[in-house]
Amino acid sequence: MSGAEVRVSSPAKINLSLGVGPVRDDGYHPLATVYQAVGLYDEVVVRATDGSPVLTVSGEGVDVAEVPTDGSNLALRAVAALGDHHGRELPVELHVHKRIPVAGGLAGGSTDAAAALLGADVLFGLHTPREELLGLAATLGSDVPFCLVGGTALGGGRGEVVTPVMTRGEYWWVVVPDSGGLSTPAVYREFDRLHGDDPAPDPEVPDELLAALRAGDAVRLGAALVNDLEPAAVSLRPDLLHLLRAGRQGAALGALVSGSGPTTVFLCDGPVHAEEVDRTLRSEQGTRPAIVVKGPVPGARVTGGHR
Repeated sequence: MSGAEVRVSSPAKINLSLGVGPVRDDGYHPLATVYQAVGLYDEVVVRATDGSPVLTVSGEGVDVAEVPTDGSNLALRAVAALGDHHGRELPVELHVHKRIPVAGGLAGGSTDAAAALLGADVLFGLHTPREELLGLAATLGSDVPFCLVGGTALGGGRGEVVTPVMTRGEYWWVVVPDSGGLSTPAVYREFDRLHGDDPAPDPEVPDELLAALRAGDAVRLGAALVNDLEPAAVSLRPDLLHLLRAGRQGAALGALVSGSGPTTVFLCDGPVHAEEVDRTLRSEQGTRPAIVVKGPVPGARVTGGHR
């Protein structure tokens, strides 16, 4: 079987709504979020080998210097978890080709793990039931189950409990990467510091946001976008506030920090409008050309391979 391979494409995610509650006894914060998968993809090649598992990384317009290639990488951990679940070794070579910014709040590492999980399952013919794959994904990270599912979905628990959301139409986004990443744990620590002795309320998803998705109304959706981590991200990176304001004043329908940041996203009413917002941000804020994508898109999917 050595040399057989499976290619999997897996999308970035943004959080249309991210409600964060007070830290739990286990160290996690309860979340109430709405995920949307967008058309920016990493590709993971899962190849059978006779040796020990290895991982290599390449990038397309993305700095991959900080991506670990040892056993701490979430994609390698995904394959190991799948092997443990089936009580067998899964010797693989993984190659991750990244287009999703690293440490940018777009679930790049999580989506690579979802791709590796799916790819190894297909490569070795394990036929793991979908619910079992989702359960394994949940042990790896809060965003990994959603990256398998894709589309638009509610996330509960610490984000790993995923329920599809009814939505109409498509939504166009200007995604502005940042040259410096933000540590997710650092943003959560800042969130806790900002709340101090006044604990955050229990998280919830705004009814208006869900109504906007059901109606396919991008204007209403833009007004309802919310991220409880945004003040913490802006506290650590004050320059993000200027960028968000410029986007809103530049006629974007809505703007927010994506997840824990520092990537920012701007909702537009179509591809032409998105290009206009991109030009405005480049002119006024000196940003590099943004990534224009639409959502929702499906989750991780096999795109090719050979035996």
